[in-house]
Amino acid sequence: MKQVPGRLPRGFTLIEVLIALLIVALGTGAALMALNSAADNTSRMRDRTFAEWIGFNQISATRLAATMPTEGVTSGDIEDYASVRWHWQQEITQISLPGIYRITVKVRHADGTNDNDALWLANVTGFRGDAVAPGNGEQPNWNGSPQNPGQRAGGPPDDPAPGGNSPRNDGTPGMGAGQPDTPKPPAGG
Repeated sequence: MKQVPGRLPRGFTLIEVLIALLIVALGTGAALMALNSAADNTSRMRDRTFAEWIGFNQISATRLAATMPTEGVTSGDIEDYASVRWHWQQEITQISLPGIYRITVKVRHADGTNDNDALWLANVTGFRGDAVAPGNGEQPNWNGSPQNPGQRAGGPPDDPAPGGNSPRNDGTPGMGAGQPDTPKPPAGG
């Protein structure tokens, strides 16, 4: 504010008011840009989340199918999921382990017309196997400590003699290697 000697201050000059308005306008513009960016990020994350759900649903459907999948690429569309049309592409490949297949599903909006990798919103991977073997009675070694042959994880060594009385992991006596553990009748009963 400019002050003339002997006069009372009368207010802001036009230049001062215009500079103040310019500062407010720049601050408001920056705040609106930040809000717009946050809204775009929220929308993009929403779409990516839905795309991942669609991919995981497709992997689950493939895993739950009665027959083993065949190697190759398949694709399809979902008409209305969260009010959007989606396109998925599934690739099934055999990995180096026999009987295990890798299932990779990519998902994008259905309005994309080409196969550009930038358009895929989600890329999820799962596995399906057909090699299920019967249990051999050994417990997995979860703590990573070395395990002696003939010793169950977390327990004492097994008695190699059939019919021997070796303790099991839970502390109850077992029948020994090679024979099923059967409960003994209660004493005195």
